[in-house]
Amino acid sequence: MIFTIGSFVFVTALVAFISWLKTRNTDETNKDGYFLGGRSLTGWVIFGSLMMTNLSAEQLVGRNGQGYAAGMTAMGWETMCPIALTLMALFFVPKYFKLGISTIPEFLEDRYDRKTRVIVSFIFLVAYIVTMLPLVLYAGSVAMERIFDITGLLGGNRFMATVVMCVALGIIGGVYAIFGGLKAVAVSDTLNGIIFIAGAAILIPVLAFIALGDGSIAEGIRIFATASPEHLNAIQPADALPPYIPWPMIIIGCGINHISYWCTNQSIMQRVLGAKNLKEAQKGALITGLACVFCPIFLVAPGIIQFIRDGGVLTDFDMAYPTLIRDILPTPVLGFFAAVMFGAILSSFNSVLNSSMTLFSLDVLPAISKKQRSDEQLIKIAKRFGIVLCLASIAIAPFLMYLPAGISTFLNEMWGYYGVPVLAIAVMGMLNRRIPSFAPKMVIVVHIVCYALMMNLLPFHFLYFETATFIIDLVLLWICAKVKPRGTPYVLPDLEVVDMTPWKYRMPVIIVTFVLLAGIYILFSPLGLGG
Repeated sequence: MIFTIGSFVFVTALVAFISWLKTRNTDETNKDGYFLGGRSLTGWVIFGSLMMTNLSAEQLVGRNGQGYAAGMTAMGWETMCPIALTLMALFFVPKYFKLGISTIPEFLEDRYDRKTRVIVSFIFLVAYIVTMLPLVLYAGSVAMERIFDITGLLGGNRFMATVVMCVALGIIGGVYAIFGGLKAVAVSDTLNGIIFIAGAAILIPVLAFIALGDGSIAEGIRIFATASPEHLNAIQPADALPPYIPWPMIIIGCGINHISYWCTNQSIMQRVLGAKNLKEAQKGALITGLACVFCPIFLVAPGIIQFIRDGGVLTDFDMAYPTLIRDILPTPVLGFFAAVMFGAILSSFNSVLNSSMTLFSLDVLPAISKKQRSDEQLIKIAKRFGIVLCLASIAIAPFLMYLPAGISTFLNEMWGYYGVPVLAIAVMGMLNRRIPSFAPKMVIVVHIVCYALMMNLLPFHFLYFETATFIIDLVLLWICAKVKPRGTPYVLPDLEVVDMTPWKYRMPVIIVTFVLLAGIYILFSPLGLGG
């Protein structure tokens, strides 16, 4: 245990030191420096930060839990990301960059009005505080608690062990985001991404297959491919319920969910908005999309391996991945992997926290108070708000252990309430120049009511509800444009904030990504290993 703790502390401290070294000369006394890293992020830094913001403990724990319970159908939550990231690179980012925005609601103000910006910012803030931040802390605590056996040290009290880990993770994650700014977050994400690839993406799958094959990786792969064909079939019936994904919703439902998550979610887009130019933004987004095709190797397969190993005895399938880790990792390696998990947790937590601080300071605060503030004063307020968010998240997180459906399912269900309507008003705002300013406010209210009614009254998969409400949103916005159109058509200005030269390799990367995407679905279907 001493060696485990020592190696964990060493790797974690090394990442913190290098992050400080790389960011110490960044000017964080102005808004762009603190919230957008001085608009200096390169494509590879954006790639690392996007991957690590997305691939946190709630993904490792939650997605592998879905793999344990439902098999390869869970890969739809990752393999559909390339669709969203392609649209991000080719459609959304060029429009955002023309305005030189710092937040997604800032675009909505330019397209609609100030009230729309404030409402959307407030919705995202509430969502981050109630769901995303506590969820990252809780999922991280599950993994870290199992690695260090905190429950055992506290006499079997799992709730108290969860509280201890949530407090520790919240405090350290808050230090990165509150006192380091976006560039510190992005650089630490990239460093943690390198460690993550070595640990979670390579080491764990290899050791899991070796353990399954009783010492032989080839035998482990053979057992994986033949022991449970139903778990290797990603194509599920149209009436399947969570954690399965019905086949009609693989592209449509997951596509809408992912496009809203990747293209209109502040915690994701803030990394891209910090790019030095369009070329670097597109490079970061498209390389991330290519990498997401391979995510099932470490986000779903280990959960299936654990199912084959124990015969599906776990009732809390979110414990599948932490249990596998504890079983297969040699004691000397546990500390290193704990640092991998810790880095993944911090990456998501401090990314969402940094985005929340940005939304509050740049969007909500000016609506609450008309007082003129310098950049330095705004940054000081943002830091204080970040401390409050940390404390609120820490207080909520331990109670998520009582979720009945698993953490990944809960997160995706909640996203349907706030992420999908924001996507609708953003997309239609770009495509239809006549939509009036009152329309998005009405659509947000109608969407939340309709989605809530569907979730509570109809016995179908929530992705059908997200798809149905998204269509309702689009139709309502179109009707508003026809019945009471905007006086003058909206024209997207070009403020020439960044260089708009596109990445010359964008199309080859997109083609390779989609060929691989088709291949992986053939492999995990009745035509392949799922037959």
